Amino acid sequence: MGLVTDNSVSAGPGSDVRALLAAALLTYSAGVLMLVGYLLLSGVFGAILGLVGAGFGVVWWRNVHGERVIPRNVPARSLIILAGVGAVLTVLALVMAA
Repeated sequence: MGLVTDNSVSAGPGSDVRALLAAALLTYSAGVLMLVGYLLLSGVFGAILGLVGAGFGVVWWRNVHGERVIPRNVPARSLIILAGVGAVLTVLALVMAA
């Protein structure tokens, strides 16, 4: 093995953590959106519509962040909004399931 070289893809540990959080929140929000669709329409058709909605959400996210789904430097504002959307969808799913 040779010497350890710098990672040219990473912009630092802070941006790596934000990218990880963005990927986790996007995945979580897409799954909860599928659950909301399933609960709203009481079946697989609702889950499929939720999946389509999640796909449109990822395409929108990509267009907002310069044609990259997970950009090198994810803005903190985007993470806060994504966490808020995930929280709202989770509460909506909990209310619908009760």
